[in-house]
Amino acid sequence: MDISLTQIKGIGPARLKAFEAAGIRTVRELVMFLPKEYRDLSNTVPLCELKPGDTAAVRVRVAGEVSERRARRLLITKVYVTDDTDTIQVLWYNQPWLKKQMTPGRELLLYGKAEHKQGYVSLVSPTIEAGEGLIPVYRSIPGIPAKALRQSVEAALRLCEGQWPDELPESLRRRHGLCERNFAMRNAHFPDSREALEAARRRIAFEELLLYQVALMLFRSVGKTGVRIDFEDGAPEAFWKHLPFAPTGAQRRVLAEVAGDLRSDKAMARMVQGDVGSGKTAIAFAAIALAHAGGWQSALMAPTEVLARQHYDGAKQLLEPLGLRVGLLVGSLTQKQHRLAHEAIASGEWDVAIGTHALITEGVEYKRLGLVVTDEQHRFGVRQRTQLGEKGDAPNVLVMSATPIPRTLSLILYGDLDISIVDELPPGRMPVQTRIVPEAKREGLYGFLREEVKKGRQVYFVCPLVEESEAVEALPAEVVYEDLRTKHLADLRIELVHGRMKPADKDAALERFRTGEADVLVSTTVIEVGVNVPNATVMVIENAERFGLAQLHQLRGRVGRGTEASWCFLMAEPNPRLKFLASTTDGFKVAQKDMELRGPGELFGTRQSGTLTAGIGSLAGDTELLKLTHDEARELMRDASGEEARAVIALARERFADKLESVAVN
Repeated sequence: MDISLTQIKGIGPARLKAFEAAGIRTVRELVMFLPKEYRDLSNTVPLCELKPGDTAAVRVRVAGEVSERRARRLLITKVYVTDDTDTIQVLWYNQPWLKKQMTPGRELLLYGKAEHKQGYVSLVSPTIEAGEGLIPVYRSIPGIPAKALRQSVEAALRLCEGQWPDELPESLRRRHGLCERNFAMRNAHFPDSREALEAARRRIAFEELLLYQVALMLFRSVGKTGVRIDFEDGAPEAFWKHLPFAPTGAQRRVLAEVAGDLRSDKAMARMVQGDVGSGKTAIAFAAIALAHAGGWQSALMAPTEVLARQHYDGAKQLLEPLGLRVGLLVGSLTQKQHRLAHEAIASGEWDVAIGTHALITEGVEYKRLGLVVTDEQHRFGVRQRTQLGEKGDAPNVLVMSATPIPRTLSLILYGDLDISIVDELPPGRMPVQTRIVPEAKREGLYGFLREEVKKGRQVYFVCPLVEESEAVEALPAEVVYEDLRTKHLADLRIELVHGRMKPADKDAALERFRTGEADVLVSTTVIEVGVNVPNATVMVIENAERFGLAQLHQLRGRVGRGTEASWCFLMAEPNPRLKFLASTTDGFKVAQKDMELRGPGELFGTRQSGTLTAGIGSLAGDTELLKLTHDEARELMRDASGEEARAVIALARERFADKLESVAVN
């Protein structure tokens, strides 16, 4: 099966290059490129029952002539289709070849999403289907049409038919009721039935999750010994007394766990998880102070330069009075500043280096690195956080995340880490009040915002898009910015930030907002992580229905960072999902609900991208399977010399060694 893709008919030099760019070089890798979802063409829906938001298959015939019009960079093809119950319009974007196919009276099986367009229910960019039953849908690969991709996978399956070795021990398969591997691979792509698909999904997900967790356990066993940091028994309490505020019970508890790790011979690998504002940064600074007390250097890595500079300012304020020398290393420094920073780190002149990925680049050498802290863990994979760890001799690793994750899922995503949860907010922090605001109440909202700004407060506007799109009905940041600046809030100072801006321009706009030179910041989700403006008390989220629950919770965490009452306004029509968010400020409850609604698989994709097989996102069926494989991995590793365990360990090394660094076990 490790044969070239050129053995498959239809894959010439251009498509071969496109597959290789997607990391697919062999027939085996193509078969392991699993569908992200399936279209169910077995149950068609009458047009009269189609509602906006529905994704469905419809059997229709073309009614009348096709029309085309241009709007900016889009060519819009429109045709009316009918069945015995109703007539609706169908829209396609930039697909001119469809015009020839839409002959009046032609019968079609269409699959797509219904949306409100120009006041009517419309099908937008549906696919024209020829098959029936459950049809696989794959993540798109640039340069390979969806139909050609499906045909290539089908050809690869035929080449592999009956040849896929079942490498999981039979005793383990029987114990967990797992189907045979060849059956699983065929039905994961082209299922004979819904039952066959579920059996295939369960088998592949079980194997992937089990091997991934065994690999994590092996990976973690590598770091049995590490930097031991000694400090006086009263050092943690002395740090808390130095702060201008009293720590919460949760902060004390988590620092005690961290301090215990630092003093042990085993290198710490701990995640500190907690909602925005729960005081994780203070715990990280406390750990850095303890490392310094024991004579060791620390490094703190953040995903963005804005966040790195924010940590640098905080560290200078809190740590320099304790005698620590704090330095900043980020990409935008001049060549001379880079050279001086490298020298300060290598000589030990800096007790703590704070920065971005610049901290792990070649040429950065540490004198005595004892502690590594990474912030916003979901932005870094296992490989990235270990790169910084390799800068020293097995230093202690502390990772922070303000993205609450259900406990069961944490065991899988971060199985190489111990987990501490900061589950208290500091006293005086006002919970953010969340309200759903339909379009009819927009003018009243603008009046409220003016009143807040008169009180000296600041406002965020977050939009799902940068610029206008015919294909998506949503208010883009550029349009909102112009409307606010020229009409609704023309008397206020307004800034715009989005991901397409030059980094220097974006940072300058953020800095003007942070320092109070702007009243309103209109942005995309670039402000989701790390912008700390205690004076900002209002968050307005346009088209809130387009965001996931966990992301909405992250965004509203940008306000409520001071002692004043804060608000988050969700611009959308009320729905059960948004009502749930408005009912709680508990990030872990939000994360649990988000996982129930979206499935754990989607969370895999966003947090450990590239670690698990393509398609596993849609296969990680439920929390029960996550726990089952976690327990099985633990059981196997208790006796790594057993026959089953040896077979599974060998598979885990083969499957994940290159992705989780060098996995080895003594």
